[in-house]
Amino acid sequence: MKLRLRSPRQLARQLLAQARREPEIVENYLDRHGEEWEALAEAAPGAAAAILEELSDEAVTDLLADLDTKELAEVLREFQPEHAVEVLEDFPVEEVRSLLEEMNPEDAADLLGEVEDEEAAAFLGLLPDDAAAEVRRLLEFPSDSAGGLMTTEVAKLPIGITAGEAIERIRQLHEELEDLSYVYVVDDQDRLAGVVSFRDLVFKRPGAGLDEVMVTDPVSVVVTADREEVNDLVQQYHLFAIPVVDADGRLVGVVTTETAMESIQDEASEDFAAAMGAGLEENVRSSVRSSVKARLPWIAFDVLISTSVVLAVSRFQPVLDNFVVLAALMPLVARIGGDAGAQSLAVVIRGLASDEIPQSGNGRVVLREAAIGGINGLAIAFLAGTLGYVMQSLSGGRDPLKIGSAMAIAALANLIIAGAAGSGIPLILRRMGLDPALGSNLFLTTVTDLLGFAGFLAVATALL
Repeated sequence: MKLRLRSPRQLARQLLAQARREPEIVENYLDRHGEEWEALAEAAPGAAAAILEELSDEAVTDLLADLDTKELAEVLREFQPEHAVEVLEDFPVEEVRSLLEEMNPEDAADLLGEVEDEEAAAFLGLLPDDAAAEVRRLLEFPSDSAGGLMTTEVAKLPIGITAGEAIERIRQLHEELEDLSYVYVVDDQDRLAGVVSFRDLVFKRPGAGLDEVMVTDPVSVVVTADREEVNDLVQQYHLFAIPVVDADGRLVGVVTTETAMESIQDEASEDFAAAMGAGLEENVRSSVRSSVKARLPWIAFDVLISTSVVLAVSRFQPVLDNFVVLAALMPLVARIGGDAGAQSLAVVIRGLASDEIPQSGNGRVVLREAAIGGINGLAIAFLAGTLGYVMQSLSGGRDPLKIGSAMAIAALANLIIAGAAGSGIPLILRRMGLDPALGSNLFLTTVTDLLGFAGFLAVATALL
């Protein structure tokens, strides 16, 4: 493979595209060009991690072993934590020790949060006491809380210094910390007092007190705040980062915009998984045991509530015996209702996730989705009715017009109710204080199946 490139980042883009098509070629290239691989990992660790995700496990282990500890830590922090744990298991204990010491406490906590308690304790035993204590403190916070999202490496200044002294301190902080988007001001008990504007510092006379320069009462969150609250505040106030305080108002960390955006993506994927009845934290690398444990209760619950559909259909055995074509048409009515309901469900869950639907707007949303279902239902009713009429006519059966009419009425009713159910189910769950996405799809499927099968047969019985 010939590459004519000007920078490691260009190399990364080309290799990533190639790895998605022909990973073996990329493995061979990186194996022969170790210096280019090291330069790529140093300049673009995120791209390096993305390339490794496409390669075989053996190649990943070999390529990571070629990196020094600092570069390896930067690349691993871009991995999904569960994948990073798998990689670490292939490294010698001493190298794992060096790697954990190189990592930021929050990165180490994210990593150890994915392993069993005993294994996490073993990893923590490799760290110095102070570093291990810091990681343990972070592990105490739920992963979806401000404490679980924050980094403890935060730039802060004491309130009693002058603007000139603050500028000198910021120069020193620049050597220690990567992110200086904001510099926070704390009192003698480390309580958050304000945030410094670089522009105000530069233009203020050097002898002015920092309390004259800082912006007081900055937006902040407590460590126990849910990530949804963090995301809302970051977007509402257009922040690059948001400070995190404890119950006493002491500054303990900061959540960056990058981390907040990642948590938004995680929340969206969890909402989708919850709506489908899958595990909230499940992914393709989860163990078979944990996946079965997460999914089986929902599937069993689905069997239980679907019994209502079975019992309802069984009551219409006589009409099915007389009009066999109804058995062929039933799935169509259920299917179109399910599709329409899923569309409404997706729109409402997305609206709830982005906080677009106030409690007072629930009724309006349900009516809107029902109206859309009704308008679409008129067109679909014509198509479904025509299909029912044609099928009964071609089979030589009796009453094709009534069969077609039953199809049309059932399809129209199912789309209207599916629209209302698809929007109403997550809104009802929210009002009950539950996750709106939690199993919504299972409840919706039951409603549309009940209408599609039993509702259709009820209409057919009435007409025939």
